[in-house]
Amino acid sequence: MKILILGAGITGSSVAQALASEENDIVVIDFKQELLDALKERFDIATVTGNAAHPSVLDQAGVSNTDMVIAVTDSDETNMLACMIINALYTRPKTIARVRAIDYLKNPKLFGPNGIPVDIVISPEQIVMESIRNLIEFPGVLHISDFAGGLVRLFSVRVAGDGILTGKKIKTLKERLSGGKTRVVAIFRQGKPLCVSGEASIETGDEVFLVAPRKEVRRVLKELNKLEAPLKRIIIAGGGHVGKRLALALEDDYHVKIIEKDPIRAKKIANDLGNTVVLFGDCADEALLLDESVESADLFCAITDNDGVNIISASLAKSLGARKTICLLNHNSYTKLLPGTGIDVTVLPNQETLGSILKHVRRGDVAQVSSLCGGSAEAIEAIAHDINSPNSVVGRRVDSIDFPEGIVMGALIRNSEVIPIHHDTIFKEGDHVVMFAMNKKLIPNIEKTFQPI
Repeated sequence: MKILILGAGITGSSVAQALASEENDIVVIDFKQELLDALKERFDIATVTGNAAHPSVLDQAGVSNTDMVIAVTDSDETNMLACMIINALYTRPKTIARVRAIDYLKNPKLFGPNGIPVDIVISPEQIVMESIRNLIEFPGVLHISDFAGGLVRLFSVRVAGDGILTGKKIKTLKERLSGGKTRVVAIFRQGKPLCVSGEASIETGDEVFLVAPRKEVRRVLKELNKLEAPLKRIIIAGGGHVGKRLALALEDDYHVKIIEKDPIRAKKIANDLGNTVVLFGDCADEALLLDESVESADLFCAITDNDGVNIISASLAKSLGARKTICLLNHNSYTKLLPGTGIDVTVLPNQETLGSILKHVRRGDVAQVSSLCGGSAEAIEAIAHDINSPNSVVGRRVDSIDFPEGIVMGALIRNSEVIPIHHDTIFKEGDHVVMFAMNKKLIPNIEKTFQPI
């Protein structure tokens, strides 16, 4: 696939990294030569220096022969203008544009049939906000994402010494975990994936990924001794795009405070938020945290645009008595700094955003993608079709599907109902299948099996 990426910033770089490793033909446009040089040193891609919304620059990048354009510059206006120009001058590329400003997104007609011609609009800040809100709803999990329109959820937990998973083989848990509808799909031990089979044994400290019907998640967490008390008092460090969205989503149901260091921004969000206390100050200031009773906070959520500030403030809040801490990190490599800080959960915006892009890049009939484990693993929801091909799963039993080791089936959704997956389950036309691939190099096996035509 030939893909043109507009913008070589943090998001553009992470998209280029993910797609270049899958034998795609990648071209990146940016006006900052140093960013392009850094990308070319790391990946086998082509680059063009210039304004991503200028027709001559787009033409130089070969937009007329491109399959997909992913516009993720730091400017909403540049992203939208580039898509308008591409739509006016060319016919082939599918366009994806990042739009961050709430003012644009709250007017859906802007991107309707008679509006700005963008095929797919993504909002990383909204995606990240929803991810954090899910973590707040289920404070015992490390990750949680929705599939099949919210009918099933993929989530991971850290195995405790007193949980039912400790020392158990997967085959002994099947009936206890919701009669076959809840499945263990991955085990990571010290960051490395283990082969998942009925004989696989789970140990204390493992990160275990499970797929369960949405209505069963709370019960399963209770079984696993991971159903923690609800969070009520929340302090948000950072009043940027994500912080403001999160406060808007939470303020009617939780006691929320935001700490923002920019006085102009603090005043603006204070006017926009009705039930949130907005504090002007430094979220890494110990005196301020103590004044705001951080020791009584159920959650300290560090989501500024500075990874260092997030690590320091979340670690400080934890040491001062905050019950739980969430830390946002734009650089995946910084996760290596977290052991010993006490930080409970890490959110990686680029990883969260990547899934929303990958579902449009995947070659099979793919409904949803979640990029996991720093981008090395992937959960994917694909739709089964009868295409008169030996690769099609329709009409075949589960145990006849010759997937390589490392691909695990997690859920089967038929006619909007989650049904148990057993070895003798037969796939039907239109079934939605949620699978976990421990290595994204295994994805082509899923793509060829779930081709729409």
